Amino acid sequence: MPVPFRGWTLAAEAQQAYARWMGSHEVAGVAVWAHTGRGLRLSPEQRAVVLATWRAALPRGVVVAGVNSPALARDARLGGADAVLAFPRADDPVAYHEALGRELPVIAFYLYDAAGGVPYDDDTLRRILALPAVAGIKVATLDSVPTFQRIAAVVRDYPEKLLVTGEDRFLAASIRMGARAALVGMGAALPDLQAELLRAFRDGAETAFARLALLLDAFGAAAFADPVEGYVRRMLWAAAAEGAIPDDACDDPWGPTLDPRERHAVGALVHAARADARGGR
Repeated sequence: MPVPFRGWTLAAEAQQAYARWMGSHEVAGVAVWAHTGRGLRLSPEQRAVVLATWRAALPRGVVVAGVNSPALARDARLGGADAVLAFPRADDPVAYHEALGRELPVIAFYLYDAAGGVPYDDDTLRRILALPAVAGIKVATLDSVPTFQRIAAVVRDYPEKLLVTGEDRFLAASIRMGARAALVGMGAALPDLQAELLRAFRDGAETAFARLALLLDAFGAAAFADPVEGYVRRMLWAAAAEGAIPDDACDDPWGPTLDPRERHAVGALVHAARADARGGR
């Protein structure tokens, strides 16, 4: 989940409204403190507010917290998180995941380089997945289908582990390649359509799956256009277009400057996806 800001001030009332709105939709849970939520840039006080807000809004949902240290994982556990998403680490990654797992169940994270990722090789992935506390792995390559396929092949050797797609640019294709859940930045808006896509695949509803794939691929391409780091602000714009947060609570203090015309384009895609989905049902 992105965090609504006005300038450099966290818009607490907007976040509370956003959490209530998301809690009314068909989501299994949310991720906080991750890249989309600027978790490593937030102050400890801001992180505590964010986690408490989402925990209260989804009492029966899963709350995953992005962490980069055992200390932060401890904060997540004390704040009521159910699991942690491990920011990638190059230095002794197996011991790192093992240490995080002493606090909470761990979702490992294969992230593309430009966002601070680490290109774990197959042997490292296997040693991480073999850890009892590791529940699965989120894969976010941005645009590398072959890399996703490689990691999916490794995860197939661990049927008890969950392959989670983080592929906003090819969500539907990653589901076809074996993902069993989605933890995606673009889930900040249109979450019910993404849930419907997963359900259509599960049920073998090919026509519905193909229709939703077209809608969501277009949305993902716009949200994650260059500069990719601008996606956080674009997702806040999309949430505002949904009516989930106020129009003036869409600042991303750490993101790049974007052309204001992009906001209209993002909003138009949200409204078009909603209209097309209603017409297809």
